[in-house]
Amino acid sequence: MQRYFVTNELENDRDTIFITGENFHHITRVMRMKEADQVFIVFPSKKTCVATITAINDEEVVLNLVKWLEENTELPIEITIASGLPKGDKLELIIQKSTELGAHKFIPYKAERSVAKWDDKKVIKKIERLQKIAQEAAEQSHRTVIPEVQYAASFKELMLNHVHYDYIIAAYEESAREGEDSALPSLFQTMKKGQSVLCIFGPEGGISEKELILLQDANTTLAGLGPRILRTETAPLYVLSAASFYFDLFKNKNS
Repeated sequence: MQRYFVTNELENDRDTIFITGENFHHITRVMRMKEADQVFIVFPSKKTCVATITAINDEEVVLNLVKWLEENTELPIEITIASGLPKGDKLELIIQKSTELGAHKFIPYKAERSVAKWDDKKVIKKIERLQKIAQEAAEQSHRTVIPEVQYAASFKELMLNHVHYDYIIAAYEESAREGEDSALPSLFQTMKKGQSVLCIFGPEGGISEKELILLQDANTTLAGLGPRILRTETAPLYVLSAASFYFDLFKNKNS
């Protein structure tokens, strides 16, 4: 069944749900659903239900709640992926696959060594495009949260947000070359349910010396991601896969 995120909660425990806008278009024009078809509905509270279409008119789809679902598809920690603007469509790949792996938020930022440049006049449209990719990936992977995409126009602007996180870690190529292999597992062992971490990744050219100073000023942990040097689009997926293994599989089995 298709999954749709809605912006309003059910009022006064009513069982009737009304869908308009893009979701209405997708249900009626793309999927061509009819009365009696069923869908998943996800509310802002992260609660999910099965609902049956009872009526379709020119502006809205009317559904009736069938049953609530007990879902637990989110990572117990909140991971924000900050990616230095990469070339081509790599950022779209990062956001799509990272959403599937459980990322909570994305901050693409203009790094000193970013080859890709964003026209200030096109930033809003680019973010809207990336937000749509995150939504579609969240629907496909049965998430209960759509990750937010927020742009930072510079590394300094990115680092202004560091106070909002419990931890900050940066994938640093030199740390990998030096054989650093304890920062990431130590972070996971330390973090508790509900805590947040900002994970920073450089663009193709890596993190610059000036950016490294800002990271050190913010007491950022510099981490190696194994003995192999990973591409900018691969590194976030490595971290999220490791987090999913640790928190979804390993820790659950050993707690």
